[in-house]
This record gives sequence, structure tokens and C-alpha cells, in this order.
Amino acid sequence: MNAHLQPTGSAYFISPETAKTERHTLSVLVDNEPGVLARVIGLFSGRGYNIESLTVSETEHEAHLSRITIVTGGTPVVLEQIKAQLERIVPVHRVVDLTVRARELGQERPIEREVALIKVVGEGEHRAEALRLADAFHAKVIDATVTHFIFELTGKSSKIDQFVAIVKPLGLTEVCRTGIAAMNRGQQGM
Repeated sequence: MNAHLQPTGSAYFISPETAKTERHTLSVLVDNEPGVLARVIGLFSGRGYNIESLTVSETEHEAHLSRITIVTGGTPVVLEQIKAQLERIVPVHRVVDLTVRARELGQERPIEREVALIKVVGEGEHRAEALRLADAFHAKVIDATVTHFIFELTGKSSKIDQFVAIVKPLGLTEVCRTGIAAMNRGQQGM
């Protein structure tokens, strides 16, 4: 092995001088049938690729199609390999790199949103402060008792990260996040 090649946690070695890791959002249109998600995830795990976020939902009921949104990272070469390997899976109809598409449209990133449910337990001033912060972040109170709140927060992942960090000392007990849903701006569909 060459001295300048370093292991990256991936099945592939990357030269650090020439290859910079990027975060990309991929949208994959697949048949809505049993085992498809397992095959897609198996491709990632079998080759040592990491998945930062994953969401799946049926998007076209009549056509029995689902959309898988995957946030992953890698060098441009690795990202191209991921797309090419995804396209070879039989029930996959289309793979779109939303990050690349956004750049082609002159945008920095695709529109990305996430939903989180956040439980905060507290009394007195901590309770009042949690409510003030929720209002500032436009979080909805979806459940409340005299001892706790459950907030629903929708937005960019960074907004959710920030809210979680701020309410942590106020009695943060539990967080449940959906993962990223993403789309590009403009008239063109996937």
C-alpha cells in the first residue's frame, strides 16, 4: 500500500491530498415492495458507506412507488460509485443527487427539513424558560402536563440541533427525529 493512502472507514482508500469528503442528499425512487429498503441499506453497509439520515415513504400510491431520501458523505468518486451501484438494484427506478441538482440550478443545497419530537421535564422557572424557547423556535406544544412538555419542531437539522442543545439543561428527557426529507426548488420534479 502506498504511504499516502490512508484508511477512511470505507471499503476504499482515498488520497487525502486530492479527495475531499462532501455531504450529499440522494433521492431514490423505488418500487414499494418488501425487501427493497433492506437491499438499499445492504449496499451501503456491505461497502462501508455511512448513512447520516434515511427517510422512506410511499409517494405514488397508484404506481406503488416509494421515495428513499439518503444523506451520506464521501469523495466525489465514492458518491458516483454509490449512485451507480444504487441504479443497478432492480426495483430502483431513478437515483437523483439532489445536492448536485441544486448546484446546477445555482443553489447552495436542496430544501431539507426534519421533524423532531422533544420531551422536556421540569418545573418552575425551567418550565417557563422551555416555553419561551419553544416560542422563539416556533415549536408547537403537542402534549403538556404539570411536569412535562412534548414539543414538535420542524426545520433544518441545524435548527433542531440548536434547540436540543439549548433545552438540554432545562430537563431534556427524550428526542425523536424523523430524518431529512428533501427536494429541489423549481418546477422540475425528481
